[in-house]
Amino acid sequence: MNRIKRISTELLQKYPDRFGLEFDANKKALNDLAVVRSKVLRNELAGYITAHLRKQEAQAKASMAAAAGETEEEQESEEEAEE
Repeated sequence: MNRIKRISTELLQKYPDRFGLEFDANKKALNDLAVVRSKVLRNELAGYITAHLRKQEAQAKASMAAAAGETEEEQESEEEAEE
């Protein structure tokens, strides 16, 4: 596992509520939580957290919600057909 993935995963495990879907907010959170001397490293960490980890979680939740919504709609249509 490379350095960016490892550090990002560790930070998200320790501080899951500090990171969101916005790159700039994640950069500021990194400045508060860790001493990152390299601007490039900080940007890579914030970008990986934003693009790969948080957005994937959001997409997974959305797809699960959509699947649950379809199931409820199917159940409602079945109930209406029975009446």
